[in-house]
Amino acid sequence: MNEMWAVVHKERDALIQDLTALNTQQWTMPSLCPGWDIHAVLAHLVYDAKTTRIGFVSRMIAAGFDFDRINAAGIARERSTDPTQTLANFQGVRSRTTSAPAPLVTRLVEVFVHGEDIRRPLGIDHEYPVAEVATALRYQAKTSVKLGGGKERLEGLRLIATDTVFDEGVGKEVHGTALALLLAASGRPVHTGELMGPGALSLTGTN
Repeated sequence: MNEMWAVVHKERDALIQDLTALNTQQWTMPSLCPGWDIHAVLAHLVYDAKTTRIGFVSRMIAAGFDFDRINAAGIARERSTDPTQTLANFQGVRSRTTSAPAPLVTRLVEVFVHGEDIRRPLGIDHEYPVAEVATALRYQAKTSVKLGGGKERLEGLRLIATDTVFDEGVGKEVHGTALALLLAASGRPVHTGELMGPGALSLTGTN
């Protein structure tokens, strides 16, 4: 458990460093997360880091158990007028170990997927710990889309990572890095050629 939190904290630190020099226009660029710009994703990460189990349950009840509503409310609460203040707020919570009542591995999913939601549109490259990315991918593959996973997207597919030991699922093969597979499983677009194999088309719409 401590090892997983150490990875989360390291990834938060790296993202803070990557966002320090953004200009005003970059903060308003669309992220990979539909409907959210770069600033919104960061505000969500601030909200996520602050979330406690009890607080999450009470907010879910208030939102009528609508994940979209609770996320929108969290972004509105944590998005400052000045994006640099939101970034400073994120820095202030980067070492927290609070979480919604969900498996700890979801914290890995958050920092990896949302990290790429931000970095890819900005053209920022980052090297993630591949073993932990595979752990996040394994979780997404068995978790329903309704709960933020990708189980239904992966039906009839066999995912094979090219950069670590990961070979799971039954059906048409999809080859790619663990990160590319994680993004596609999470409903995010990937670059042309990142995923290959007879199942790539059905997962990403590209060959």
